[in-house]
Amino acid sequence: MTSEKKRKLRNIAILALLGLIGGTFAFQAFNQQAINDRLRENPADYGGRVHDYYHSDTENKDIFVENFGQEPIMVRLKLSEFMEIQDRGSTGWRQVAGGRRDDLDSWIPYIPEANNVSQRRSDNPSAAFNQYSDLTFGWTRGGQDAPWYLPTFNTVWDNPITAATGHARDLSYRLENGELYPRATHPGSGEDAYWSEGETYTNTGQWPGAMITRETAQNLIQDKAPITLQEWHTRYRNTPDAIGNYWVIDHESGWAYWANQLNGGQATSYLMDAAHMRPEANEINGSYYYGIHVSSELIRPDREFQAEPTAGAVSELIAEIRDYGDGNPISSIDYPISVFNFSRMHPMRLFTTSGQQFRYLGNMRDIALDWAEGSGRDHMIILNQSISVGTNGDNQAQREELDRWYDEDFLPEDPELRAQWEEHVAPVASSFPTALLPWNEAIRLPDGIIPNLSNWPVPYGDRTVVVPDGEKRAFSLSVADVNHLTRIGSFSGVLDRVANRSWWLRTPHTERNSWGMGANGVWHNAMNSVMNRGIRPALIIHQ
Repeated sequence: MTSEKKRKLRNIAILALLGLIGGTFAFQAFNQQAINDRLRENPADYGGRVHDYYHSDTENKDIFVENFGQEPIMVRLKLSEFMEIQDRGSTGWRQVAGGRRDDLDSWIPYIPEANNVSQRRSDNPSAAFNQYSDLTFGWTRGGQDAPWYLPTFNTVWDNPITAATGHARDLSYRLENGELYPRATHPGSGEDAYWSEGETYTNTGQWPGAMITRETAQNLIQDKAPITLQEWHTRYRNTPDAIGNYWVIDHESGWAYWANQLNGGQATSYLMDAAHMRPEANEINGSYYYGIHVSSELIRPDREFQAEPTAGAVSELIAEIRDYGDGNPISSIDYPISVFNFSRMHPMRLFTTSGQQFRYLGNMRDIALDWAEGSGRDHMIILNQSISVGTNGDNQAQREELDRWYDEDFLPEDPELRAQWEEHVAPVASSFPTALLPWNEAIRLPDGIIPNLSNWPVPYGDRTVVVPDGEKRAFSLSVADVNHLTRIGSFSGVLDRVANRSWWLRTPHTERNSWGMGANGVWHNAMNSVMNRGIRPALIIHQ
């Protein structure tokens, strides 16, 4: 027998990393039924499931939440630890930080340092575990975007059973006689990267939930590694990145908040990726027990968490998630256009794609109103800055620069990727009607509205809409577009039309002058030949 095996036998390590024992669910109205001539599961309106994948030999420990419903939810998790040691020759156990093994409420919440999510706070009882255990938060693999998982079979919204795999044990599963039966409740070994793209698994009754086939799905890409609440408050509060696909751990209570709403069919990135025992644990002369308990609160956005704070940084974070969370990535990270769920965006929301930052202007169903039939699957976006400064304001010159930008700067060079991206671009008119809009006769109110624009039928009617047999391309907004978008709140006012510098519109004022937006968001007009203006390409995206 090797010395390594002797050491392992001497220590008799009992690593029991536990699954969810209970959680708070505040969902309503769900519908599941079998219909037609096949077994069909109708997804619940609201529903979430904690996934806990653990493999004791490799110390892999993956914790995340899946939304198996159709509507968005808000998520918070809490990790609690317990450890006790039995010295060799002793009949009793001594606790590392207090608590009792059989009383999960007495376990010690993981409380990080205010500026280091991976280190337990030195002035908190949880610091006692620093000597024996290291937890790895978030998920990072070189050259990989996000891991894959198998969606839950258990879609009963108020059922507290987790999707526990491998050596993880769910503690809310009971036998018919009511006896607690700790067990795995979801297929898989608990090893890292167990599931991959395109795999399927059929539940034949051995796992809780519906006896159906599931296909693997991908976790959301982690916008940033988990951070503490203090880091969020000092670095991201009141910024566009205040919400996003990442975890924020309260360094006072231990609650970890998903900093976004979780849309139906989405799964968070990993809160935790591994739980490693330190060498000091292996040097214990005797036996030890170490456990991690995961508890959760998964709620619909119009409900409140239990004892939800009404002031302070936690309250601000929750308010940001509740008011502005849409399940999309943070605005500062570049993602393919296909990643975004535009139907959940609010006007003025920023996002980055194709290496450029855009502003979401709205759903065409809302923008078109009674003007033209608008589809809820079409969305107008605009570049968030003025580019190509020095472009002539003449419509033909604008069109040439817009086409160049679309072909060279927006669409990828690779033909296959280019075709995929262009599938998301909705066609508009190949050309727009032009007629002069007199500068001096148009009433320009301080709020940015031109109330008498309808006096000029052609400029008034020049609103951009989807044209099925039109052309997939970028375009400049018209005066009518900006006027209407300001009126309905897609531009909240003059200041919301501000860019880094002045930008042209496609509406002419005279044969040699055109309308535009000043760098301050106010209506401007200038000779087409002036060199201090650029363009702001707009697109309609179909999803």
